[in-house]
Amino acid sequence: MLLRLCRTLVVGFPRAVRVKPTPSRLCIPACSTNDSFKPQHPSLTCPDENSRTRGWKVVGALLGLGAALAYHDHRCRAAQESPRVFTREEVRSHNSLETGVWVTLGSEVFDVTKFVDLHPGGPSKLMLAAGGPIEPFWALYASHNQPHVRELLAEYKIGELNPEDKVSPTLEASDPYADDPSRHPALRINSQRPFNAEPPPELLTENYITPNPIFFTRNHLPVPNVDPDTYRLHIVGAPGGQSLSLSLDDLYKFPKHEVTVTLQCAGNRRAEMNKVKAVKGLEWRTGAISTARWAGARLCDVLAQAGHRPRETEAHVCFEGLDSDPTGTAYGASIPLARALDPEAEVLLAYEMNGQPLPRDHGFPVRVVVPGVVGARQVKWLGRVSVESEESHSHWQRRDYKGFSPSVDWDTVDFDQAPAIQELPVQSAITEPQDGATVESGEVTIKGYAWSGGGRAVIRVDVSIDGGLTWQEAQLEGEEQCPRKAWAWRIWHLTAQVPAEQKELEVVCKAVDDSYNVQPDTVAPIWNLRGVLSNAWHRVRVHVVP
Repeated sequence: MLLRLCRTLVVGFPRAVRVKPTPSRLCIPACSTNDSFKPQHPSLTCPDENSRTRGWKVVGALLGLGAALAYHDHRCRAAQESPRVFTREEVRSHNSLETGVWVTLGSEVFDVTKFVDLHPGGPSKLMLAAGGPIEPFWALYASHNQPHVRELLAEYKIGELNPEDKVSPTLEASDPYADDPSRHPALRINSQRPFNAEPPPELLTENYITPNPIFFTRNHLPVPNVDPDTYRLHIVGAPGGQSLSLSLDDLYKFPKHEVTVTLQCAGNRRAEMNKVKAVKGLEWRTGAISTARWAGARLCDVLAQAGHRPRETEAHVCFEGLDSDPTGTAYGASIPLARALDPEAEVLLAYEMNGQPLPRDHGFPVRVVVPGVVGARQVKWLGRVSVESEESHSHWQRRDYKGFSPSVDWDTVDFDQAPAIQELPVQSAITEPQDGATVESGEVTIKGYAWSGGGRAVIRVDVSIDGGLTWQEAQLEGEEQCPRKAWAWRIWHLTAQVPAEQKELEVVCKAVDDSYNVQPDTVAPIWNLRGVLSNAWHRVRVHVVP
Protein backbone atom coordinates (compact mmCIF):
# COMPACT_ATOMS: atom_id res chain seq x y z
CA MET A 1 0.00 0.00 0.00
CA LEU A 2 2.83 2.36 0.89
CA LEU A 3 4.46 1.97 -2.56
CA ARG A 4 1.18 2.67 -4.31
CA LEU A 5 0.71 5.68 -2.07
CA CYS A 6 4.15 6.98 -2.95
CA ARG A 7 3.59 6.40 -6.67
CA THR A 8 0.36 8.32 -6.58
CA LEU A 9 1.76 11.12 -4.48
CA VAL A 10 4.79 11.62 -6.75
CA VAL A 11 2.81 11.87 -9.94
CA GLY A 12 -0.56 13.14 -8.74
CA PHE A 13 0.14 14.96 -5.48
CA PRO A 14 -2.73 17.49 -5.74
CA ARG A 15 -5.26 14.66 -5.84
CA ALA A 16 -3.72 12.68 -3.08
CA VAL A 17 -3.94 15.30 -0.35
CA ARG A 18 -7.66 15.86 -0.60
CA VAL A 19 -8.90 14.74 2.80
CA LYS A 20 -12.56 14.10 3.64
CA PRO A 21 -12.94 13.88 7.41
CA THR A 22 -15.50 11.54 8.96
CA PRO A 23 -16.71 11.37 12.57
CA SER A 24 -15.09 8.04 13.30
CA ARG A 25 -11.84 7.88 11.31
CA LEU A 26 -9.61 9.70 8.87
CA CYS A 27 -10.38 8.72 5.27
CA ILE A 28 -7.71 9.50 2.66
CA PRO A 29 -7.95 8.61 -1.06
CA ALA A 30 -4.37 7.42 -1.10
CA CYS A 31 -4.61 5.17 -4.16
CA SER A 32 -5.35 6.32 -7.67
CA THR A 33 -8.28 4.67 -9.40
CA ASN A 34 -7.09 5.72 -12.87
CA ASP A 35 -5.43 2.61 -14.39
CA SER A 36 -4.17 4.57 -17.42
CA PHE A 37 -2.31 6.89 -15.14
CA LYS A 38 1.02 5.07 -15.09
CA PRO A 39 4.24 6.91 -14.14
CA GLN A 40 7.30 6.51 -16.39
CA HIS A 41 10.90 6.37 -15.25
CA PRO A 42 11.89 9.48 -17.25
CA SER A 43 9.59 11.50 -14.94
CA LEU A 44 12.21 11.11 -12.23
CA THR A 45 15.15 11.84 -14.47
CA CYS A 46 16.68 15.19 -13.61
CA PRO A 47 19.10 17.17 -15.80
CA ASP A 48 21.40 18.05 -12.93
CA GLU A 49 22.49 16.86 -9.50
CA ASN A 50 20.57 19.56 -7.59
CA SER A 51 17.35 18.64 -9.29
CA ARG A 52 17.99 14.97 -8.63
CA THR A 53 18.63 15.72 -4.93
CA ARG A 54 15.51 17.84 -4.68
CA GLY A 55 13.51 15.04 -6.31
CA TRP A 56 14.66 12.44 -3.81
CA LYS A 57 13.95 14.86 -0.93
CA VAL A 58 10.41 15.19 -2.19
CA VAL A 59 10.13 11.42 -2.42
CA GLY A 60 11.51 11.08 1.14
CA ALA A 61 9.10 13.65 2.47
CA LEU A 62 6.21 11.95 0.74
CA LEU A 63 7.30 8.60 2.06
CA GLY A 64 7.31 10.09 5.57
CA LEU A 65 3.84 11.50 5.03
CA GLY A 66 2.67 8.17 3.71
CA ALA A 67 4.09 6.39 6.74
CA ALA A 68 2.34 8.83 9.09
CA LEU A 69 -0.96 8.39 7.31
CA ALA A 70 -0.57 4.63 7.32
CA TYR A 71 0.17 4.70 11.07
CA HIS A 72 -2.91 6.84 11.69
CA ASP A 73 -4.98 4.40 9.64
CA HIS A 74 -3.59 1.52 11.72
CA ARG A 75 -4.51 3.29 14.96
CA CYS A 76 -8.04 3.96 13.72
CA ARG A 77 -8.45 0.30 12.82
CA ALA A 78 -7.05 -0.74 16.18
CA ALA A 79 -9.45 1.59 17.96
CA GLN A 80 -12.35 0.06 16.07
CA GLU A 81 -11.20 -3.49 16.60
CA SER A 82 -10.27 -2.96 20.28
CA PRO A 83 -12.83 -0.63 21.94
CA ARG A 84 -12.21 0.91 25.31
CA VAL A 85 -12.79 -1.45 28.23
CA PHE A 86 -14.45 -0.39 31.49
CA THR A 87 -15.04 -2.08 34.82
CA ARG A 88 -18.49 -2.25 36.38
CA GLU A 89 -17.21 0.00 39.15
CA GLU A 90 -16.33 2.67 36.57
CA VAL A 91 -19.82 2.40 35.10
CA ARG A 92 -21.45 2.62 38.55
CA SER A 93 -19.56 5.85 39.26
CA HIS A 94 -21.24 7.54 36.27
CA ASN A 95 -24.73 7.81 37.72
CA SER A 96 -25.59 11.51 37.60
CA LEU A 97 -25.57 14.43 35.22
CA GLU A 98 -22.50 15.75 37.03
CA THR A 99 -20.45 12.56 36.54
CA GLY A 100 -22.08 11.60 33.25
CA VAL A 101 -24.84 9.03 32.79
CA TRP A 102 -23.58 5.64 31.65
CA VAL A 103 -25.60 2.48 31.14
CA THR A 104 -24.84 -1.01 29.90
CA LEU A 105 -26.64 -3.34 27.51
CA GLY A 106 -25.12 -6.79 27.53
CA SER A 107 -21.37 -6.24 27.46
CA GLU A 108 -21.59 -2.80 25.82
CA VAL A 109 -21.18 0.54 27.62
CA PHE A 110 -23.03 3.70 26.56
CA ASP A 111 -22.74 7.34 27.63
CA VAL A 112 -26.32 8.63 27.37
CA THR A 113 -25.79 11.91 29.21
CA LYS A 114 -26.85 13.99 26.19
CA PHE A 115 -29.94 11.84 25.69
CA VAL A 116 -31.35 12.21 29.23
CA ASP A 117 -33.42 15.31 28.43
CA LEU A 118 -34.54 13.79 25.13
CA HIS A 119 -35.85 10.54 26.64
CA PRO A 120 -39.52 10.17 25.57
CA GLY A 121 -40.51 8.75 28.97
CA GLY A 122 -38.94 11.68 30.82
CA PRO A 123 -35.46 12.13 32.32
CA SER A 124 -36.38 10.60 35.70
CA LYS A 125 -37.15 7.18 34.22
CA LEU A 126 -33.86 7.02 32.31
CA MET A 127 -31.96 8.11 35.43
CA LEU A 128 -33.25 5.00 37.24
CA ALA A 129 -30.83 2.95 35.14
CA ALA A 130 -27.87 5.32 35.55
CA GLY A 131 -24.67 3.49 36.37
CA GLY A 132 -26.05 0.02 35.69
CA PRO A 133 -27.70 -2.35 33.21
CA ILE A 134 -30.61 -1.12 31.15
CA GLU A 135 -32.13 -4.55 30.43
CA PRO A 136 -34.30 -4.74 33.59
CA PHE A 137 -35.99 -1.47 32.62
CA TRP A 138 -36.44 -2.44 29.00
CA ALA A 139 -38.13 -5.60 30.24
CA LEU A 140 -40.79 -3.40 31.84
CA TYR A 141 -41.43 -1.48 28.63
CA ALA A 142 -41.70 -3.68 25.53
CA SER A 143 -41.58 -0.60 23.26
CA HIS A 144 -37.80 -0.52 23.73
CA ASN A 145 -37.36 -3.85 21.96
CA GLN A 146 -37.41 -2.23 18.53
CA PRO A 147 -34.58 -2.06 15.96
CA HIS A 148 -34.67 1.73 15.73
CA VAL A 149 -34.26 2.05 19.52
CA ARG A 150 -31.15 -0.12 19.46
CA GLU A 151 -29.80 1.88 16.51
CA LEU A 152 -30.32 5.07 18.47
CA LEU A 153 -28.57 3.66 21.51
CA ALA A 154 -25.64 2.50 19.35
CA GLU A 155 -24.76 6.13 18.64
CA TYR A 156 -23.85 6.57 22.31
CA LYS A 157 -21.57 3.53 22.64
CA ILE A 158 -18.20 4.29 24.26
CA GLY A 159 -16.78 0.84 24.95
CA GLU A 160 -17.20 -2.62 26.43
CA LEU A 161 -17.35 -4.13 29.90
CA ASN A 162 -14.20 -5.89 31.03
CA PRO A 163 -14.99 -9.60 30.52
CA GLU A 164 -12.80 -10.47 33.51
CA ASP A 165 -14.75 -8.12 35.79
CA LYS A 166 -17.27 -10.61 37.14
CA VAL A 167 -19.89 -9.61 39.68
CA SER A 168 -18.33 -10.58 42.98
CA PRO A 169 -20.56 -12.13 45.63
CA THR A 170 -21.49 -9.73 48.40
CA LEU A 171 -22.47 -12.37 50.92
CA GLU A 172 -20.62 -15.26 52.44
CA ALA A 173 -21.91 -18.72 51.66
CA SER A 174 -22.64 -19.24 55.36
CA ASP A 175 -24.89 -16.19 55.46
CA PRO A 176 -28.60 -17.16 55.70
CA TYR A 177 -29.39 -14.52 53.06
CA ALA A 178 -26.81 -15.80 50.57
CA ASP A 179 -29.49 -17.70 48.62
CA ASP A 180 -31.89 -14.78 48.31
CA PRO A 181 -33.10 -14.15 44.73
CA SER A 182 -31.83 -11.34 42.52
CA ARG A 183 -33.88 -8.15 42.48
CA HIS A 184 -34.78 -5.43 40.00
CA PRO A 185 -32.35 -2.49 40.22
CA ALA A 186 -35.18 0.05 40.15
CA LEU A 187 -36.34 -0.98 43.61
CA ARG A 188 -35.46 1.47 46.39
CA ILE A 189 -33.96 -0.64 49.13
CA ASN A 190 -34.94 0.03 52.74
CA SER A 191 -33.03 -2.93 54.15
CA GLN A 192 -30.82 -5.53 52.50
CA ARG A 193 -31.08 -8.32 55.09
CA PRO A 194 -33.90 -9.08 55.29
CA PHE A 195 -34.68 -7.58 51.91
CA ASN A 196 -37.28 -4.82 51.87
CA ALA A 197 -37.77 -2.44 48.98
CA GLU A 198 -40.31 -0.32 47.14
CA PRO A 199 -40.69 0.86 43.54
CA PRO A 200 -39.91 4.52 42.77
CA PRO A 201 -43.02 6.72 42.61
CA GLU A 202 -42.73 7.44 38.89
CA LEU A 203 -42.99 3.70 38.13
CA LEU A 204 -45.57 2.86 40.79
CA THR A 205 -48.57 4.29 38.95
CA GLU A 206 -47.24 3.79 35.43
CA ASN A 207 -49.53 0.74 35.19
CA TYR A 208 -52.71 -0.28 36.95
CA ILE A 209 -51.24 -3.75 37.49
CA THR A 210 -47.78 -3.57 39.05
CA PRO A 211 -45.20 -5.62 37.10
CA ASN A 212 -43.86 -8.48 39.21
CA PRO A 213 -40.21 -7.29 39.20
CA ILE A 214 -41.06 -3.96 40.85
CA PHE A 215 -43.88 -5.09 43.18
CA PHE A 216 -42.90 -3.86 46.65
CA THR A 217 -41.09 -6.50 48.71
CA ARG A 218 -41.60 -6.99 52.46
CA ASN A 219 -39.57 -9.81 53.97
CA HIS A 220 -39.03 -10.48 57.67
CA LEU A 221 -36.60 -13.39 57.30
CA PRO A 222 -34.39 -15.05 54.65
CA VAL A 223 -36.20 -16.18 51.51
CA PRO A 224 -36.61 -19.98 51.52
CA ASN A 225 -35.75 -21.92 48.37
CA VAL A 226 -38.67 -24.34 48.13
CA ASP A 227 -38.63 -27.35 45.82
CA PRO A 228 -42.04 -27.39 44.09
CA ASP A 229 -41.85 -31.13 43.51
CA THR A 230 -41.57 -31.98 47.20
CA TYR A 231 -43.64 -29.06 48.53
CA ARG A 232 -46.56 -29.95 50.78
CA LEU A 233 -49.10 -27.64 52.39
CA HIS A 234 -50.39 -29.04 55.68
CA ILE A 235 -54.00 -28.23 56.59
CA VAL A 236 -54.94 -29.27 60.12
CA GLY A 237 -58.38 -30.85 60.01
CA ALA A 238 -61.35 -29.98 62.20
CA PRO A 239 -62.33 -32.30 65.06
CA GLY A 240 -63.79 -35.30 63.31
CA GLY A 241 -62.42 -34.06 59.99
CA GLN A 242 -59.37 -35.06 58.03
CA SER A 243 -56.03 -33.24 57.90
CA LEU A 244 -54.66 -32.62 54.43
CA SER A 245 -51.16 -32.71 52.96
CA LEU A 246 -51.49 -30.96 49.63
CA SER A 247 -48.96 -30.92 46.80
CA LEU A 248 -49.09 -28.22 44.14
CA ASP A 249 -50.90 -30.65 41.84
CA ASP A 250 -53.47 -31.21 44.59
CA LEU A 251 -54.07 -27.47 44.88
CA TYR A 252 -54.48 -27.21 41.11
CA LYS A 253 -57.44 -29.62 41.36
CA PHE A 254 -59.48 -27.11 43.36
CA PRO A 255 -61.51 -24.60 41.31
CA LYS A 256 -59.15 -21.85 40.20
CA HIS A 257 -60.18 -18.36 41.25
CA GLU A 258 -58.68 -15.05 40.13
CA VAL A 259 -58.95 -11.63 41.74
CA THR A 260 -57.17 -8.27 41.44
CA VAL A 261 -55.94 -7.19 44.87
CA THR A 262 -53.86 -4.32 46.21
CA LEU A 263 -51.45 -5.21 49.02
CA GLN A 264 -50.20 -2.50 51.36
CA CYS A 265 -47.70 -2.73 54.20
CA ALA A 266 -48.87 -1.35 57.54
CA GLY A 267 -45.80 0.90 57.49
CA ASN A 268 -46.45 2.54 54.13
CA ARG A 269 -45.57 6.28 54.36
CA ARG A 270 -43.83 5.76 57.72
CA ALA A 271 -41.16 8.28 56.66
CA GLU A 272 -43.68 11.09 57.17
CA MET A 273 -44.32 10.03 60.77
CA ASN A 274 -40.59 9.90 61.36
CA LYS A 275 -40.40 13.61 60.54
CA VAL A 276 -42.80 14.39 63.37
CA LYS A 277 -41.04 12.18 65.93
CA ALA A 278 -38.70 9.22 65.62
CA VAL A 279 -40.40 5.84 65.20
CA LYS A 280 -39.06 2.29 65.03
CA GLY A 281 -39.37 0.65 61.64
CA LEU A 282 -38.27 0.69 58.04
CA GLU A 283 -38.29 4.09 56.32
CA TRP A 284 -41.07 3.34 53.84
CA ARG A 285 -42.06 6.23 51.61
CA THR A 286 -45.14 6.00 49.34
CA GLY A 287 -44.23 2.74 47.61
CA ALA A 288 -45.06 0.00 50.15
CA ILE A 289 -48.18 -0.73 48.12
CA SER A 290 -48.73 -2.57 44.82
CA THR A 291 -51.45 -4.32 42.84
CA ALA A 292 -51.50 -7.71 41.11
CA ARG A 293 -53.86 -10.22 39.55
CA TRP A 294 -53.71 -13.26 41.83
CA ALA A 295 -54.89 -16.79 41.08
CA GLY A 296 -55.24 -19.92 43.19
CA ALA A 297 -57.61 -22.01 45.26
CA ARG A 298 -60.15 -20.36 47.53
CA LEU A 299 -59.20 -20.88 51.17
CA CYS A 300 -62.85 -21.61 52.00
CA ASP A 301 -62.86 -24.58 49.57
CA VAL A 302 -59.70 -26.06 51.08
CA LEU A 303 -60.89 -25.56 54.66
CA ALA A 304 -64.23 -27.15 53.82
CA GLN A 305 -62.47 -30.26 52.52
CA ALA A 306 -60.64 -30.47 55.85
CA GLY A 307 -64.00 -30.42 57.66
CA HIS A 308 -64.06 -26.81 58.88
CA ARG A 309 -67.41 -25.05 59.20
CA PRO A 310 -68.53 -21.68 60.60
CA ARG A 311 -68.50 -21.51 64.41
CA GLU A 312 -70.62 -19.61 66.85
CA THR A 313 -67.60 -18.93 69.05
CA GLU A 314 -64.57 -16.88 68.11
CA ALA A 315 -62.05 -18.69 65.93
CA HIS A 316 -59.03 -17.76 63.85
CA VAL A 317 -57.23 -19.26 60.87
CA CYS A 318 -53.52 -19.33 61.67
CA PHE A 319 -50.91 -19.36 58.92
CA GLU A 320 -47.29 -20.41 59.25
CA GLY A 321 -44.63 -19.74 56.62
CA LEU A 322 -41.60 -21.76 55.61
CA ASP A 323 -39.30 -18.79 56.28
CA SER A 324 -37.66 -18.98 59.68
CA ASP A 325 -34.94 -17.42 61.82
CA PRO A 326 -31.82 -19.28 63.08
CA THR A 327 -33.82 -20.62 66.05
CA GLY A 328 -36.38 -22.19 63.71
CA THR A 329 -39.12 -19.67 64.52
CA ALA A 330 -41.28 -19.17 61.43
CA TYR A 331 -43.21 -16.11 60.35
CA GLY A 332 -46.88 -16.41 61.28
CA ALA A 333 -50.16 -14.49 61.29
CA SER A 334 -53.91 -15.08 61.45
CA ILE A 335 -57.28 -13.81 60.25
CA PRO A 336 -60.80 -14.41 61.63
CA LEU A 337 -62.34 -17.73 60.56
CA ALA A 338 -65.49 -15.92 59.43
CA ARG A 339 -63.52 -14.05 56.78
CA ALA A 340 -61.65 -17.17 55.68
CA LEU A 341 -64.85 -19.18 55.14
CA ASP A 342 -66.76 -16.40 53.35
CA PRO A 343 -66.67 -17.01 49.57
CA GLU A 344 -67.39 -13.31 49.03
CA ALA A 345 -64.17 -12.42 50.88
CA GLU A 346 -62.22 -14.20 48.10
CA VAL A 347 -59.31 -15.25 50.34
CA LEU A 348 -56.85 -17.23 48.20
CA LEU A 349 -54.14 -19.81 48.55
CA ALA A 350 -52.41 -18.16 45.60
CA TYR A 351 -49.92 -19.84 43.31
CA GLU A 352 -49.97 -17.32 40.43
CA MET A 353 -49.18 -13.62 40.27
CA ASN A 354 -50.04 -11.73 37.09
CA GLY A 355 -50.36 -14.97 35.14
CA GLN A 356 -47.02 -16.40 36.27
CA PRO A 357 -45.90 -18.66 39.12
CA LEU A 358 -45.24 -16.63 42.25
CA PRO A 359 -41.74 -15.09 42.27
CA ARG A 360 -39.61 -16.31 45.18
CA ASP A 361 -39.72 -12.91 46.90
CA HIS A 362 -43.51 -13.04 46.81
CA GLY A 363 -44.07 -16.47 48.30
CA PHE A 364 -43.30 -19.23 45.78
CA PRO A 365 -44.85 -21.70 45.57
CA VAL A 366 -47.95 -20.72 47.63
CA ARG A 367 -48.96 -17.70 49.68
CA VAL A 368 -52.09 -16.34 51.33
CA VAL A 369 -53.86 -13.39 49.70
CA VAL A 370 -56.47 -11.73 51.92
CA PRO A 371 -58.20 -8.93 49.97
CA GLY A 372 -58.74 -5.68 51.88
CA VAL A 373 -56.43 -6.68 54.75
CA VAL A 374 -52.99 -5.45 55.80
CA GLY A 375 -50.04 -7.14 54.09
CA ALA A 376 -48.72 -8.54 57.37
CA ARG A 377 -51.47 -11.20 57.44
CA GLN A 378 -50.77 -12.44 53.89
CA VAL A 379 -48.23 -15.09 54.79
CA LYS A 380 -45.78 -16.13 52.06
CA TRP A 381 -44.15 -19.54 51.46
CA LEU A 382 -47.16 -21.03 53.23
CA GLY A 383 -46.43 -24.30 55.02
CA ARG A 384 -49.21 -24.83 57.55
CA VAL A 385 -52.81 -23.75 58.13
CA SER A 386 -54.82 -24.43 61.27
CA VAL A 387 -57.99 -23.18 62.92
CA GLU A 388 -57.58 -22.10 66.55
CA SER A 389 -59.68 -20.53 69.27
CA GLU A 390 -57.13 -17.73 69.60
CA GLU A 391 -55.26 -15.66 67.06
CA SER A 392 -51.73 -16.65 66.09
CA HIS A 393 -49.14 -16.49 68.85
CA SER A 394 -46.59 -15.21 66.37
CA HIS A 395 -44.60 -12.14 67.40
CA TRP A 396 -45.86 -10.35 64.29
CA GLN A 397 -49.46 -10.94 65.32
CA ARG A 398 -49.21 -10.30 69.06
CA ARG A 399 -46.28 -7.86 69.46
CA ASP A 400 -46.25 -5.87 66.24
CA TYR A 401 -48.51 -4.25 63.64
CA LYS A 402 -50.79 -2.54 66.14
CA GLY A 403 -51.76 1.12 66.49
CA PHE A 404 -51.50 3.29 69.61
CA SER A 405 -52.17 6.80 70.86
CA PRO A 406 -49.51 9.46 70.19
CA SER A 407 -49.02 9.62 73.98
CA VAL A 408 -47.85 5.98 74.19
CA ASP A 409 -44.10 5.40 74.21
CA TRP A 410 -41.92 2.32 74.52
CA ASP A 411 -41.98 2.57 78.31
CA THR A 412 -45.77 2.53 78.53
CA VAL A 413 -46.87 0.45 75.53
CA ASP A 414 -49.04 -2.60 76.22
CA PHE A 415 -49.44 -4.69 73.08
CA ASP A 416 -52.06 -6.90 74.71
CA GLN A 417 -54.47 -3.97 74.96
CA ALA A 418 -54.55 -3.18 71.20
CA PRO A 419 -56.12 -5.33 68.49
CA ALA A 420 -53.98 -6.56 65.60
CA ILE A 421 -54.40 -4.53 62.43
CA GLN A 422 -56.62 -6.25 59.88
CA GLU A 423 -58.43 -3.84 57.54
CA LEU A 424 -56.54 -0.64 56.72
CA PRO A 425 -57.88 2.93 56.61
CA VAL A 426 -58.44 4.98 53.45
CA GLN A 427 -55.20 6.01 51.76
CA SER A 428 -53.90 8.11 48.86
CA ALA A 429 -50.58 9.52 47.73
CA ILE A 430 -49.03 11.63 44.98
CA THR A 431 -46.55 9.87 42.70
CA GLU A 432 -45.92 12.71 40.21
CA PRO A 433 -44.57 15.33 40.56
CA GLN A 434 -42.25 14.38 43.38
CA ASP A 435 -41.34 16.52 46.36
CA GLY A 436 -38.76 19.14 45.37
CA ALA A 437 -39.37 18.73 41.63
CA THR A 438 -39.43 21.64 39.19
CA VAL A 439 -42.39 22.13 36.87
CA GLU A 440 -43.06 24.63 34.09
CA SER A 441 -45.66 27.35 34.44
CA GLY A 442 -48.97 27.01 32.67
CA GLU A 443 -50.25 23.53 33.50
CA VAL A 444 -49.16 20.80 35.88
CA THR A 445 -50.28 17.17 35.68
CA ILE A 446 -50.57 15.41 39.03
CA LYS A 447 -50.79 11.62 39.38
CA GLY A 448 -51.25 9.22 42.26
CA TYR A 449 -53.08 6.26 43.77
CA ALA A 450 -55.94 5.80 46.25
CA TRP A 451 -57.19 2.73 48.13
CA SER A 452 -59.21 1.76 51.17
CA GLY A 453 -59.25 -1.45 53.22
CA GLY A 454 -62.11 -3.86 53.80
CA GLY A 455 -63.36 -3.71 50.22
CA ARG A 456 -64.52 -0.10 50.58
CA ALA A 457 -64.41 1.63 47.21
CA VAL A 458 -62.68 4.97 46.67
CA ILE A 459 -65.38 7.32 45.38
CA ARG A 460 -63.40 10.56 45.14
CA VAL A 461 -59.90 12.02 45.28
CA ASP A 462 -59.58 15.75 46.00
CA VAL A 463 -56.41 17.58 44.95
CA SER A 464 -55.16 21.02 45.92
CA ILE A 465 -52.18 22.97 44.56
CA ASP A 466 -52.36 25.69 47.22
CA GLY A 467 -51.90 23.65 50.39
CA GLY A 468 -55.58 22.84 50.85
CA LEU A 469 -57.18 26.27 50.43
CA THR A 470 -59.01 25.25 47.25
CA TRP A 471 -59.71 21.79 45.82
CA GLN A 472 -60.29 20.09 42.48
CA GLU A 473 -61.62 16.58 41.88
CA ALA A 474 -59.22 14.16 40.19
CA GLN A 475 -60.19 11.72 37.46
CA LEU A 476 -60.21 8.08 38.61
CA GLU A 477 -58.82 5.26 36.46
CA GLY A 478 -58.75 1.47 36.77
CA GLU A 479 -61.22 -1.36 37.08
CA GLU A 480 -64.78 -0.66 38.10
CA GLN A 481 -65.26 -1.76 41.70
CA CYS A 482 -68.09 -3.81 43.17
CA PRO A 483 -69.73 -2.66 46.42
CA ARG A 484 -67.95 -4.13 49.46
CA LYS A 485 -65.48 -5.91 47.14
CA ALA A 486 -63.27 -3.03 46.00
CA TRP A 487 -60.06 -4.94 46.60
CA ALA A 488 -57.84 -2.90 44.29
CA TRP A 489 -56.65 0.69 44.17
CA ARG A 490 -57.70 3.48 41.83
CA ILE A 491 -55.08 5.36 39.86
CA TRP A 492 -55.94 9.04 39.49
CA HIS A 493 -54.73 12.15 37.68
CA LEU A 494 -55.50 15.85 37.45
CA THR A 495 -54.25 18.58 35.11
CA ALA A 496 -54.38 21.93 36.91
CA GLN A 497 -53.66 25.48 35.83
CA VAL A 498 -50.74 27.11 37.62
CA PRO A 499 -51.56 30.69 38.67
CA ALA A 500 -49.50 33.38 36.93
CA GLU A 501 -46.35 34.44 38.78
CA GLN A 502 -46.62 31.45 41.11
CA LYS A 503 -43.13 30.28 42.09
CA GLU A 504 -43.99 27.36 44.36
CA LEU A 505 -46.89 24.94 44.76
CA GLU A 506 -47.91 22.84 47.73
CA VAL A 507 -49.74 19.91 46.15
CA VAL A 508 -52.06 17.96 48.46
CA CYS A 509 -54.34 14.95 47.93
CA LYS A 510 -57.00 13.23 50.04
CA ALA A 511 -59.26 10.29 49.24
CA VAL A 512 -62.83 9.50 50.30
CA ASP A 513 -64.24 5.94 50.37
CA ASP A 514 -67.83 4.73 50.03
CA SER A 515 -68.31 4.85 53.82
CA TYR A 516 -67.27 8.53 53.59
CA ASN A 517 -64.12 7.90 55.53
CA VAL A 518 -61.59 10.58 54.67
CA GLN A 519 -57.89 10.99 55.41
CA PRO A 520 -56.83 13.20 58.34
CA ASP A 521 -55.19 16.46 57.37
CA THR A 522 -51.97 16.16 59.39
CA VAL A 523 -49.63 13.46 60.68
CA ALA A 524 -49.14 14.51 64.32
CA PRO A 525 -52.58 13.43 65.64
CA ILE A 526 -52.16 9.91 64.21
CA TRP A 527 -48.48 9.47 65.11
CA ASN A 528 -47.67 6.18 66.87
CA LEU A 529 -44.46 4.61 68.11
CA ARG A 530 -44.34 1.99 65.31
CA GLY A 531 -45.16 4.40 62.52
CA VAL A 532 -48.05 2.33 61.15
CA LEU A 533 -51.39 3.44 59.67
CA SER A 534 -49.84 6.61 58.21
CA ASN A 535 -52.59 8.01 56.01
CA ALA A 536 -52.64 11.79 56.47
CA TRP A 537 -53.09 14.09 53.47
CA HIS A 538 -50.10 13.56 51.23
CA ARG A 539 -48.17 16.75 50.46
CA VAL A 540 -45.40 17.61 48.02
CA ARG A 541 -43.79 20.97 47.31
CA VAL A 542 -42.68 21.80 43.78
CA HIS A 543 -40.92 24.77 42.21
CA VAL A 544 -42.33 26.58 39.20
CA VAL A 545 -40.17 28.00 36.39
CA PRO A 546 -41.40 30.25 33.56
